[in-house]
Amino acid sequence: MDQEAERDLSRLCVHTITTRPLDLETAVAEYASRGIRGITVWRDALQKTGAKRAGRIIREGGLDIVSLCRGGFFPSTDRKTRKSSIAGNLAALEEAHDAGAPLLVLVCGADPGQSPETSREQIKAGIEAILPRAAELGVRLAIEPLHPVYADTRSSINTMKQAIDMARYFDSSWLGVAVDVYHVWWDEELETAIDSCGRDGRLFAFHICDWKVPTGDILNDRGLMGEGCIDIRRIRGWMERSGFEGYNEVEIFSDIYWNLDQDRFLDMIVRAYLDHS
Repeated sequence: MDQEAERDLSRLCVHTITTRPLDLETAVAEYASRGIRGITVWRDALQKTGAKRAGRIIREGGLDIVSLCRGGFFPSTDRKTRKSSIAGNLAALEEAHDAGAPLLVLVCGADPGQSPETSREQIKAGIEAILPRAAELGVRLAIEPLHPVYADTRSSINTMKQAIDMARYFDSSWLGVAVDVYHVWWDEELETAIDSCGRDGRLFAFHICDWKVPTGDILNDRGLMGEGCIDIRRIRGWMERSGFEGYNEVEIFSDIYWNLDQDRFLDMIVRAYLDHS
């Protein structure tokens, strides 16, 4: 890889879920060999190694650990389930700390058995329960708004405005927002919301992929950058103009790409990133 390409990859991060067939050690080696600088670890990838050893593998492999995915899923009509969720999020914070991840991404959750407003109140209560421990451990929390199609069971936080309002309610430097283009590209207020979030200093993460047309599966048919209808460069420009200086994190859920040779897929990711991000 030439020097110009290496400079262009200086802010590229890949999520382990993107290359799900690879174990963590293999993923670290394969990412590093291509000049990828960052890795976001999904909790399932820690099962074999444990959090502390995972952190060592990543650091010794020359990568930055950008964040841990994922916490959240606070709402439920069942009180015991809500209590269990809080315990699970506290455990995720410990894993993030042990691995050396500075950020835990929250997919906040929803319950179709109650109103979105009730779910949002339970999300607020869940964050309130874990935020003090996050501060103690030095791990930031990022609320990730999800596309409204996921409002039934995955998240009642569906717009940037809702995420920003939730973060502002707590007024903590440990709580911010993760912007995933797959979930927010459609929002006509997105540019204004990113600018507002940037002024608050709450732009904590930026996830990229593409929305394929047509989409075969709303969860597991995300596209490579440039493969769909999202203007990723435009949104990245808004992020950077608003003060974001972090990694551009490739997060792709795809049955098609998980079944592809992962060496080939990683080469495709690097090329798509350089050409379309």
